[in-house]
Amino acid sequence: MGAAVSRSAGYDPNRHLLRTPVDTEAPRRAARLRELGIGDAPVPAFDTYAHEVARALRAPYGVVNLLDEDRQYLAGLYTPPRGRVPGAPRARGGDLRVIARDHGYCPHVVVRRKALVLEDVRDYPRFAGNPVVDESGIRAYLGAPLIDRTGLALGTVCVVDLEPRRWGREGLETIKKAATDLVARIHRREDGLSDTF
Repeated sequence: MGAAVSRSAGYDPNRHLLRTPVDTEAPRRAARLRELGIGDAPVPAFDTYAHEVARALRAPYGVVNLLDEDRQYLAGLYTPPRGRVPGAPRARGGDLRVIARDHGYCPHVVVRRKALVLEDVRDYPRFAGNPVVDESGIRAYLGAPLIDRTGLALGTVCVVDLEPRRWGREGLETIKKAATDLVARIHRREDGLSDTF
């Protein structure tokens, strides 16, 4: 009886653990991604962009991550030679660019619509329990939302490291600028001003 009363009063015994945030915009985002023709296949220009961002931030991994209702899709990806995709399943087969909706930190960036800086995920109890920590060894994350002209956050541009990292103010500004620049490229293509991203 006591537990039932506590739960109804808002008690959550797992509140310190990471929970994927409720994303009420997911259906609209999925429709917008389809309209733009992105989100279900690798985009070579996004791979190049992810590499540029990783290089600018001296990070081993760079990602352009697009989210729909059920999954995350790494439309742009840079990994070091012989690197694993952070968050990807260890099993063979399947699309290694697809990540479960509850893995990683990008869903939080999309719902919050703000950049997220994690210099050492172990310092943040609510983020340290994420599956990517144990499955992929991610220790540091820096990501910013891709805010479309419709007001939707389409996904993120982010970098990760397997070691703790001090991203600093310069890193935060770099990732935010990278997100703004990539959205501008997407819009130019949509407007017919460019045939590539």
